[in-house]
Amino acid sequence: MEEIVGEALAKRLVAWGVDTVFGLPGDGINGLMEGFRRHRDELEFVLVQHEEAAAFMATGYAKATGKLGVCAATSGPGAIHLLNGLYDAKLDNAPVLAITGMQETSVLGTHYQQEVHLDRLYQDLAVYNLMVTNPQQMPGVVDLAVRNALVKRGVAHLTFPNDIQVAAVSEDPYRHVSPGAPPSTNPVLSRPALPAAEADLARAAEVLNAGSKVAILAGIGARGAGTELLSVAEALGAPIVKTLSGKMVVPDDHPYTTGGLGLLGTKPSEEVMEDCDTLLIVGASFPYSTYLPKPGQARVVQIDADPTRVGLRLPTEAPVTADAALALRALLPKLTRHEDRSFLEKAQKGMQSWREDIRSARPA
Repeated sequence: MEEIVGEALAKRLVAWGVDTVFGLPGDGINGLMEGFRRHRDELEFVLVQHEEAAAFMATGYAKATGKLGVCAATSGPGAIHLLNGLYDAKLDNAPVLAITGMQETSVLGTHYQQEVHLDRLYQDLAVYNLMVTNPQQMPGVVDLAVRNALVKRGVAHLTFPNDIQVAAVSEDPYRHVSPGAPPSTNPVLSRPALPAAEADLARAAEVLNAGSKVAILAGIGARGAGTELLSVAEALGAPIVKTLSGKMVVPDDHPYTTGGLGLLGTKPSEEVMEDCDTLLIVGASFPYSTYLPKPGQARVVQIDADPTRVGLRLPTEAPVTADAALALRALLPKLTRHEDRSFLEKAQKGMQSWREDIRSARPA
């Protein structure tokens, strides 16, 4: 069978390591569905009852695995239904690729049935956003979309008009008027971990060593840095409070954590934030400032790979822009072990009482 654009898309997703697409078929993506069908042994299509669910499932998949989530919907209202779940991905920095259909290029602009220009609709949402209008753009634009979603940790959107979906991927329908040619690309991504500046680490260690009641707030940016985080917590005698998206950073039953914070958090975590005099924020951008230390209460050290997030929630005395694991590993030798464990022990006793209260509240 001749390879069509829909199949080229499916093959490229597989090359990027994608094994699951969440979505709902419709005649606006028949060509894409044919591509998925041809590669059904490598690419599982998870059928949903509503497109919104597909977007939330792709977002949940991305949050849980750290890998690219992919969802698909038909043109017009189908693609519009994705928006709720995709905004969740945008606001929680989950890498998701949204694939949608579009009316045939020959009828665009003619008020055709359910004609919605999705590239315009997704403009506020997506870190990469394109309507594919020429088979020669494949598969290079897929690589660009995936790289943008993974690196910028956001939503990439590709929309395919019906006629483009079923066009031969080798088709070159237009006379070229410039020496430019579509890029030849590979499904590869280089994303080296960012080390911390020595001066930033020295300042962070100075603040943390001076604290007597040090707490740690860990978010999803600390994913994969659990070992380093626990080593720093042990050195500082610091309880670890976790954001909801950072739940996986250390186990819930570890003696150094008091669990979550906020409406879905624990009382001990709230008390840690109320009592601490120093706060180390690692890969977190917790938005509910009511639950954070009051400005001026605690000196703040913040580690984040994104410099625009440092100091976003609290005045930050020692900003560190770096990969969490690398920064914590380099910070540890600069820390003075805190022999006074009273702040940590108070949090641990609070957590023990909290668990007993939870168990006693359960119906027999």
